[in-house]
Amino acid sequence: MRFSDVETVAGIERTAYAFPWTPGMFADCIGSGHECWVAREAGAILGYAVLAAGAGEAHLLNVCVRPTLRRQGHGTALVRHMIDRAVGCDARTLFLEVRPSNTAARRMYEDLGFREVGRRRNYYPTADGREDASVLALSL
Repeated sequence: MRFSDVETVAGIERTAYAFPWTPGMFADCIGSGHECWVAREAGAILGYAVLAAGAGEAHLLNVCVRPTLRRQGHGTALVRHMIDRAVGCDARTLFLEVRPSNTAARRMYEDLGFREVGRRRNYYPTADGREDASVLALSL
């Protein structure tokens, strides 16, 4: 992901989530040296992922595929790439949070070997309050 991709990425984010990351959040991730990647086809951005790594662990902060392109393997390919990047950063464990209500994402992560290791109470905003996050981990 480049700074020039931020507006497109943020636009995809807005179509995918009720409580999206802002362009500034993506720019901050690039500027701070996080692993920020986009999946492209014929020059168009299909999806993106952001990974923070350090101290022997990594955290998958954001993964998103254009809603019209979901269930075609793009998300799995992005997560596999980020697993490889985490290994390249000498991480021993990769963590992420996911909404318990996001059954498609949970299934994808579990198929990739992630297992639930905890909960973060009231982590995600919702239209009528907050939702817990399931914390998943993958041993690398």
